[in-house]
Amino acid sequence: MLLDLEKLTKQYAMNVRGVLHIGAHHGLENKVYEKLGYPNRMFFEPSEKTFEVLKSNVAGHTLHNVALGPEPGEMDLYVETANEGQSSSLLKPLLHLQQYPGITFPSKEIVTVETLDRMVECKQDYNFINMDVQGYELEVLKGAKETLPFIDYIMCEVNRAELYEGCCFIQDLDNYLKDFGFNRVETDWMGGTWGDAFYIKK
Repeated sequence: MLLDLEKLTKQYAMNVRGVLHIGAHHGLENKVYEKLGYPNRMFFEPSEKTFEVLKSNVAGHTLHNVALGPEPGEMDLYVETANEGQSSSLLKPLLHLQQYPGITFPSKEIVTVETLDRMVECKQDYNFINMDVQGYELEVLKGAKETLPFIDYIMCEVNRAELYEGCCFIQDLDNYLKDFGFNRVETDWMGGTWGDAFYIKK
């Protein structure tokens, strides 16, 4: 992630009851969560191979080997290895192939898709979503309508170009989250066509 979570926590006096980390990859952020004292942590990672690494890095917290979306089912995950799977997506790569020609997507993996609403039982235990799902952010949030009323903070990757086919743009997220009372307060476009955004509920 481009944004500094420790800095944001202090700047906005974040009081985090728990974090839902969607697109957890290897779970390296868990060390930051530990330092900041987040009591509840739940991680989601769809790739089976990546999930095995996540399990070895994160102990004592809830881990789910599923993707999240607007409804349950199965989907193809476009898998890359040059970037250790960090660019893998449920969406077919498009401009990403031009911007990062060294990152190819040679295979697909069928993954289970669930909704956040179905996966999180004690919704009151979590009020922070940290999400990195390569253009699928809006679809994840469509499956979180019952969870979002409990959320106070959202940090996620955002796009202003079609890096993946049909990916959502930052304006789409702004408009959707506005209906749930969120304002975007920080944006970092260090990635050029992509960046990070931080939303806080009013």
